[in-house]
Amino acid sequence: MPDYSEVCVLIPTLDEAETIGDVVDDFRAEGFESILVVDGHSTDDTREIAREHGADVITQSGSGKGQALREGVAHVEEPYVLMLDGDGTYRADDADAMLTPLLEGDAEHVIGDRFADMEAGAMSTLNGMGNSVINRAFAFIHGYDYRDILSGYRAFSVESFERMHLTADGFAIETEMAVECAKHDIETRVVDITYLARPEASDTNLRPFRDGGRIIFALYKLAKTNNPLFYFGSVGAGSMLVGAVTAIYVAVEWFTAGVSHNIMALFAAFTVLLGIQLLMFGVLSDLLVTLHHEQLRRLEDD
Repeated sequence: MPDYSEVCVLIPTLDEAETIGDVVDDFRAEGFESILVVDGHSTDDTREIAREHGADVITQSGSGKGQALREGVAHVEEPYVLMLDGDGTYRADDADAMLTPLLEGDAEHVIGDRFADMEAGAMSTLNGMGNSVINRAFAFIHGYDYRDILSGYRAFSVESFERMHLTADGFAIETEMAVECAKHDIETRVVDITYLARPEASDTNLRPFRDGGRIIFALYKLAKTNNPLFYFGSVGAGSMLVGAVTAIYVAVEWFTAGVSHNIMALFAAFTVLLGIQLLMFGVLSDLLVTLHHEQLRRLEDD
């Protein structure tokens, strides 16, 4: 059995009484002694069951998965963390694959790819489509293909986690972690895992449309500092498009009906000029970000 004495299993929970006992038992059977459950004020017996099965339990001071993760890591004394959900969808059998790149020094952050081996019924068609869109958008915006940035099965060093600037409180935390890995050049690996269907008696806390919208918004907002050319360029392109359409309408009205729209013409000119300025600002910001990253690499090499 591998030595996991330097690893803490961190499990954020909210009303997981149906599954948390089995989850804790499975990881204890794999040789993990440090298991920390961070509970988000469950109204069922989640905390009591986790303690009965041998986990350390704290009740988070705030709310949301992201806040639970930050608070939990602050309590961890080991140098490595294995994070997963408490809903029974991730296997303790995959822990070794998750931790091997970390413990061997080949990575600072490891993501478990749920799509490598997904059990039938583990993810709805809607959620699968949403995940695909978000993963492709992330790869396009940030230039890294992590295959499954919304995966809740993660392994990372506490040191690399502390280099991240995380502010998300809810389910957008996984997206923010992926962005921070790309932004700070944190060595990241993706490994294949098995994703199990959630037990029938266990209800999901995820709301596809609400949480999906928040994740997409977070992905776009975080592009401001990691890919400013995309962020400001897309806003600038939208402004230029609005201005161009308005200008075409004004021109058609003038030549066909002899009607002048002076205010609309001024609006068209303003939006086109604003779009051009935003595009130029994006180019300059992207240059500064590139130079900043290059300077950080040189400082780390020294």
